[in-house]
Amino acid sequence: MLWYAVHSRPKQEHRALENLQNQGYEAWLPMITLEKLRRGRLTEVVEPMFSRYLFIRLDTEHTNWSPIRSTLGVSRLVSFGNRPAPISDVLIQTLRSMPERPPEKLLQPGQAVRMVDGPLKGLDGVYQQADGEQRAMVLIDLMSKQHLVSVQTQHVFPASM
Repeated sequence: MLWYAVHSRPKQEHRALENLQNQGYEAWLPMITLEKLRRGRLTEVVEPMFSRYLFIRLDTEHTNWSPIRSTLGVSRLVSFGNRPAPISDVLIQTLRSMPERPPEKLLQPGQAVRMVDGPLKGLDGVYQQADGEQRAMVLIDLMSKQHLVSVQTQHVFPASM
């Protein structure tokens, strides 16, 4: 039995997982917790670790591959040429044994940010820390002097975005 990657249709990883499992296949969808800005609030969301990919374990000698392609949510098996590409058991075991970790933060202390709305719109600054659920402390340069200001989280985005 070897592991293979399944490419799902957009935002249908869970549907593909459920339908593959309902057909009796051993399938797995690794998940990760992230911090994202939703409707102006920082929230923790759980989403697939690899967008549009999940894993399936198959016996290459005795498994009929054709139902996989027509499974709801599945786009295709990841293949090279006409042969599905196996994935190392070591990689799958490593992913499965990863300890649960705190959510990845959208903003990190010391990160360059840009004000995208509000009275400070257009100014750049350096994110310092969260200041409650909906506010952030940001260090900005005003009139040749650094000021620590508290702004609404929804007005602050990483400068790289």
